[in-house]
Amino acid sequence: MGQPVEGATSGRFLALSSFVGRRHDVAEVRGLLSTSRLVTLTGPGGVGKTRLAREVANAVRRGFPDGTVLVELDQVSDPALVASTVAVAVGLREQGGRTPIEMLTDYLASRQVLLVLDNSEHVVEAIGELAGALLRACPGLRILATSREWLGITGEVVYPVAPLGLPEAERPGTDQPESHNLLQYGAVELFVDRATAVVNDYHLTERNRSEVAEICRRLDGLPLAIELAAARLRAFSEKEVLARLSKHPHLLTSTLSTAPSRQRTLRSCIEWSHGLCSEQEQLLWARLSVFTGGFELDTAEEVCSGDGLDVAEVPEILAHLIDKSILVGERHADVVRYRMLDTIREFGREQLEQTSERERLRRRHRDAYLRMVEQADADWVSPRQVEWFARLDREHVNVQAAVDYCLTEPGELESAMRILTAVFHFYWWGRGWAREGRIWLARALDRPSPPTVVRARALLTDASLALADGEFDVGGQRLAAARAIDATAGDPGTEALAYWIEGSVALYSGDLAAATTAFEAGLALLEPGRDLTVRLDLLLSYSSAVALLGDADRATWCHEEFLRITEHAGECFHRAYALWTFGLFVMQQRDLPRAVELIQHSIQLRRELRDLTGLGWSMESLAWAESALEHHERAATLLGAADRLWEIMGRPLETYQHMYPFHEACVQRGRERLGDGRFEAAFQRGRAASLDDGIGYALGEQTPPATAVSSTPDTVLTGRELETAELIAEGLSNREIATRLTISVRTAETHAQRILTKLGFRSRAQIAAWVAQQHAIGQAPPQSGPES
Repeated sequence: MGQPVEGATSGRFLALSSFVGRRHDVAEVRGLLSTSRLVTLTGPGGVGKTRLAREVANAVRRGFPDGTVLVELDQVSDPALVASTVAVAVGLREQGGRTPIEMLTDYLASRQVLLVLDNSEHVVEAIGELAGALLRACPGLRILATSREWLGITGEVVYPVAPLGLPEAERPGTDQPESHNLLQYGAVELFVDRATAVVNDYHLTERNRSEVAEICRRLDGLPLAIELAAARLRAFSEKEVLARLSKHPHLLTSTLSTAPSRQRTLRSCIEWSHGLCSEQEQLLWARLSVFTGGFELDTAEEVCSGDGLDVAEVPEILAHLIDKSILVGERHADVVRYRMLDTIREFGREQLEQTSERERLRRRHRDAYLRMVEQADADWVSPRQVEWFARLDREHVNVQAAVDYCLTEPGELESAMRILTAVFHFYWWGRGWAREGRIWLARALDRPSPPTVVRARALLTDASLALADGEFDVGGQRLAAARAIDATAGDPGTEALAYWIEGSVALYSGDLAAATTAFEAGLALLEPGRDLTVRLDLLLSYSSAVALLGDADRATWCHEEFLRITEHAGECFHRAYALWTFGLFVMQQRDLPRAVELIQHSIQLRRELRDLTGLGWSMESLAWAESALEHHERAATLLGAADRLWEIMGRPLETYQHMYPFHEACVQRGRERLGDGRFEAAFQRGRAASLDDGIGYALGEQTPPATAVSSTPDTVLTGRELETAELIAEGLSNREIATRLTISVRTAETHAQRILTKLGFRSRAQIAAWVAQQHAIGQAPPQSGPES
């Protein structure tokens, strides 16, 4: 068990607009989730499935102490990437040779998590397989899915999301009494709420009530259609909106004659909204549909301008599309990202298909992201490194779309390999997404292409990722294939990269002498000031090898060379590794306070980057240094914090045989000095800490996480609560506790929540650590007597 997983949220899903008209639906779906482990919200596009799912997740979040996780699947076009996408959303990093499903089942097996799988219909088969596997293996997991169709697996409960409630049409010759409250109907409530956003003093009055009611009826109570119509009140009165809806030629007789009536209504409303846009707004709407997920102003200007759309006009037209509810703007730190709802994007792509611009726009989209990732790669050793990490995190799905374009269009294979190698440090290594990188690289490399330097670099990139997965044979095969390409002979950077892979194979196998020979050969090929990223990769691995050999001269040279390159440039990623490896060296030299200082400095740099792989190594190594200083309880807590990171990344620690013996020795020493009970209690405190709390503890900024709670009246447990706490510490779910104690599941849930409240904890892992600590110090957890 543990704190809410990295990447999950234990707070509320925030929205830019208020939630209206669905209170009954929220209550109904909450009830279904209390008795069923898989609930699927179904309905046509625009009916409000996504918003309802988020509100339900907000309503039930306190029942999931390990977090609620939103997975946006509309951005996933390939079923093979579904499990990987869910793993990344949960916060896992795919390394260690295990599949995403294996990692997810292991990680979620003892946790209480709600997965919200949004927009599942286009990958419904893959989602069904994944959901079935996870639910069978993870008793504390519940899934809330949204889809236009069922997932079709055993145990699924389907909740059809209906349009919002509508008032009945007024019968001729009758008057509605003034007391008749139209706002009791969800459709009217939503229309008025959204109208208020565009007309500040908007109110429902006796003069406009009949038109508002008729607009909502005409739009079948569909939320998206109502929002589009309400946005028009900036320019039209209610009577004018209604008149235009009535005159719209497709509203009642859509060309989609075989589609359900509500689908025809929504389609017609989107067509109507499109018809009311200016030619330039229509043009930008169509062109923006080429993006996957969101986009930012600079890429919108680059991709969509020209041929009738001046680049200087794009910002203003974007603002107009937001005013008309075609686009949604979302703030991310100091930038605004824009996105289209899926149904509106589909319509825009249809408009693009009808023009001669589709292929040109897709190519421009690819070109924009190819330039972006290559600029990021060129800027790697610079003060912009943190900024690029954040930007490419936001653009991940657009980069995927650009690669997908290259792999499906003839003659574009080399561009795919250029993108995939350019993001090596940002995605595949720095973010720990090795498996996703290998899927894309395999698709590119398994196709015949000319034996160019670009192909060689792609082979070497895949070799590095294979080594991270512990697949040394595959890494060696990719290395041999790269070296067989004659074109590499004239490219020192590629040759040096090949030596890095060769040395890494030896290093991970524990052959330090062979590793240093290969790394030195690679460094000798590079000219000063050229191929800095390759030089830093070589220096990183070389410094690890010579540090473990205890070679003072070469270790010192590596450290000084690292700092010479990185400090002036403002680089963080490699500099953190340099500090860490030099910390290992001085630890070998028994300068333990200096080792602690260096490793803590590496943690400070990695905190900003959120480099989980690097943080795992730094936390682990800091534990070794603290253990050598005889700070065994602190070392055990740090090992626990590191173990949580290793779990996130698929536990790759054993892959690195040159490091693993230090871990085993630290654990053995801690158990000998503290005893199994105290060691386990400290270890579990570290595991129970959030990532930020663990970092704060490692840096000495805060006291140990999840410390024991004093026996004040507010924290005393009853006898039954104590029994429940003991069973939680054993890893039992609420249902298993209910069976063991012969009580209802609801009562078990109540006991667990009271324990959390009394002890001031946020997760069951903290309860487990607290129980272990009480046993370790030789006393039972405090109680107040029998359950009343």
